[in-house]
Amino acid sequence: ASQIVKNVEKLFDSLEDDSQKEAGKFNDTIENQGGVLETVARPGGEKKNSTAGKDNGRRYQSEDVARLIDRDDNEYVISHPGKRSQMQFQEDLMLIRDIVVVMVASALGAIVFAFLGQPVILGYLAAGMFVGPGGLHLVHELVQVETLAQFGVIFLLFALGVEFSATKMQGVKAVALGGGCIQILTAMVLGALLSTTVPQGIFIGAFLSMSSTAVVVKCMMDANMAGTEHGQILLGTLIFQDCALGLLLAVMPALAAKGSSSWTILIALARECLLLSGFCAVAWIASKLVVSRLLSALSRLSKNSSELYQLGIVGLCLSISMLSQSLGLGLEVGAFVAGLMLSGGTYSEKTLHHVEPIRNIFASLFLASIGMVMHPVFLWQHKDILLGSLAVLFFGKTFLIAIVVCAFGYSTPISVSVGIALAQIGEFSFVLLSRAQGLGLVSRKLYLLLMGTSAFSLVLTPFAFKLVARLV
Repeated sequence: ASQIVKNVEKLFDSLEDDSQKEAGKFNDTIENQGGVLETVARPGGEKKNSTAGKDNGRRYQSEDVARLIDRDDNEYVISHPGKRSQMQFQEDLMLIRDIVVVMVASALGAIVFAFLGQPVILGYLAAGMFVGPGGLHLVHELVQVETLAQFGVIFLLFALGVEFSATKMQGVKAVALGGGCIQILTAMVLGALLSTTVPQGIFIGAFLSMSSTAVVVKCMMDANMAGTEHGQILLGTLIFQDCALGLLLAVMPALAAKGSSSWTILIALARECLLLSGFCAVAWIASKLVVSRLLSALSRLSKNSSELYQLGIVGLCLSISMLSQSLGLGLEVGAFVAGLMLSGGTYSEKTLHHVEPIRNIFASLFLASIGMVMHPVFLWQHKDILLGSLAVLFFGKTFLIAIVVCAFGYSTPISVSVGIALAQIGEFSFVLLSRAQGLGLVSRKLYLLLMGTSAFSLVLTPFAFKLVARLV
């Protein structure tokens, strides 16, 4: 026994010596990767539980994760411990606390709004505003919470792809693709004509033409509109807009670059279209050759327990989403394509049954995270100009979309209902605006105006769907 103990001690000593001999990431970053030294502060100095007794050590464990603040008040949380700590289990209890706060607030908000007879989506948005930095500031690790919330979009679009009906979509393919393209191009031309600079106008036009996939899909599901004719038009248009969003992200650097030509922008667009077509073709082939057999095997192996099947489809969804992201197409496109690979098959109903609980949890987290971006004080102080901008956006976008849909031969009630349902600005507007401001495409004042208008438009959407239900 003593010899075994000596061997174990010798092994751990050698591991520690090896970790000391290896070049650290800090030195490597400074010497070889062009890193720059900056001054940061570590709040609180020593860890509080370093002198605490065993009984109250857990009380301060939430502060065990190191936090640093730079001169711009950006806060950093340790994500990868040093070599000496890699064999110790570590946890960020502050993140767990933040998730608990958001989820409990979302549940309470949904209950209150359901009791008042209002859409529960407003409860999620209100909960986010209440606990976010513009409210009580109960959530501290905003980036981490918002990152986790992106799973809500992924599973929403995955479930939507599984429910997708190719036969129903055939009838609205022309208006979804052609109409969506006409709508975006018209908005871009109007933006270029009315803006001070052509690149800024093109961006603003494309930005305003984007609708909220997550919010509209959630409202559609709550109202059981997914199988209706106008619901299929909405779905097809939203899918096209998600693809166009990837194209917009691809051409934004070209729009912002000084002296960029139309040829440069067209090349970037063509590259993205080719990439998207290739990705969809490979996914279709994989769905025929691999996915059906994989689902059959998972179903056989999970006869006694459903967890294997559930983990399998979640893993498939996330893998394809990450592949799409790595290709520059975005997580959203990958998630929807993953759902399409399973739609219409033998296991589509079973897949939807297993993914719905996960989708509902993460969707509430995502919608609450949208609310956290909205600052109630800012919205209230500038309500006059923001509500005026919202009115112009709502009526202008409704009119444009209704005219386009009507031009494809649909009745006036259906055309107007589609226009009303898509009259908001998408949740990814916050990401687009931040990137556009960083590239110099929009000024700070225009950024705040568009941000506030986007927030109000998302809040208006559930009420707009009540109007849609009366029209059709």
